[in-house]
Order: sequence, then structure tokens, then C-alpha cells
Amino acid sequence: MIIKILGMGCASCQKLYKSTQESLKETNLEGTVEKVEEIKKIMSYGVMRTPALVINEKVKVFGRVPNKEEIKKYIQEEI
Repeated sequence: MIIKILGMGCASCQKLYKSTQESLKETNLEGTVEKVEEIKKIMSYGVMRTPALVINEKVKVFGRVPNKEEIKKYIQEEI
């Protein structure tokens, strides 16, 4: 499972990155969490507001930081 956090490094982006790492660990699933900070790559996902959570190349949420339970739900959807 490949999880990407789209954002330019703002506080919300950092919070989403940390929460996503913790959520993945808590679900006991294998996966990688990557940061995507290049604006052209972010725009290629059709995201106009960051931060954004992308799992297996599917945009799950953007423009806000979901709580850990939401993140876990999105992870479970992609198993």
C-alpha cells in the first residue's frame, strides 16, 4: 500500500503525515507513507487545496486533516 500526503510542508500537512503514519502502524498493515511537495505533482491529482491524502493513487480527502479514525477507514477501504 502506498500512501501519499500532498502538501507544501505546512503545519496541517505535517499533522496529516504524522497521523497517517500512526494510523498505519495501529492497523498493523504494511505500507509506505510518502510526502509529495512538488506543486506540479500535487496538481496532477486534481487537488486544489492541501493537505490531501492519497491511498493507492486514489484521492481520499483534501483541504482538511481527517482524524485518525477516518484515516484508518480509508486505509481499510484499500486493502
